[in-house]
Amino acid sequence: MASILVHLTSGPENPTKAALGFLVARTAVEAGHTVSLFLAGDAVQLMRGGVLDTLTGLGTGALREHYDAIVAAGGRFHLSGMSSKSRGLDAEVIADQPAEMAMPDVLVRLALEHDRMFTY
Repeated sequence: MASILVHLTSGPENPTKAALGFLVARTAVEAGHTVSLFLAGDAVQLMRGGVLDTLTGLGTGALREHYDAIVAAGGRFHLSGMSSKSRGLDAEVIADQPAEMAMPDVLVRLALEHDRMFTY
């Protein structure tokens, strides 16, 4: 099996693209691949409870369903610390999630460690 990194920069302003990134990650973990997600820019807002519960993409499904499947399969989330700070998102918002704040060096490390990377 492969290791896959999904890098998202699309947030709630583009629900179809945002949900697509989560759908691809879900599809990969359900196929047995190791998956990590790095959320940057507006994508960090996808981890807010209200967004997780309400965002649905056109033809790409419900964000909450994809998120729950990714978490159940052991997927990990990394949120850009700078993007999060500038959008008022702090570690408390993700305290109960398999997620951590990360700087650009973590994205570079993850990209080098994974076999494939998809960007949305």
